[in-house]
Amino acid sequence: MDILHLIDRLEELFNQSRPIWFTHNVIVDEDRMLDLIDQMRVAIPEEIKKAQQVLAQRDRILAQAQEEANRTIGIAREKQDQLLERDAIVQSAQSRANEILAQIQVEREASRREADDYALDTLRRLEMELERFTTQVRNGISVLASGKDKEEPS
Repeated sequence: MDILHLIDRLEELFNQSRPIWFTHNVIVDEDRMLDLIDQMRVAIPEEIKKAQQVLAQRDRILAQAQEEANRTIGIAREKQDQLLERDAIVQSAQSRANEILAQIQVEREASRREADDYALDTLRRLEMELERFTTQVRNGISVLASGKDKEEPS
């Protein structure tokens, strides 16, 4: 289950809770609250696994880009060696090989940046959601704890 959906359900539970008059406290259905917390405990590791999969995917993309770069470099070098046999074409072949190498480097760096940006964005969103969830849980604990303190006789 998606962590954002669970957070929405937690917020819905809070919004449906009965207020305690003259306080900022509410009465929350304990079973539903605990059920949501259990579901979140299951969902958070899934979100982390997804982030790890994104990182693994980025590594695969980088490895593929490196393989393609090496293959293209090999092809460029073979072509360069063939062209070296012809005096009139030597400079043209050298220039083309350098262009291919530069283009491969640019494409590889672009792929790496895109993969890094995607992974960073995903991790940042996950971090924000986890921080929001933690804040909501702390607020809930604070509300429940302050309500419990008021109910207990001194």
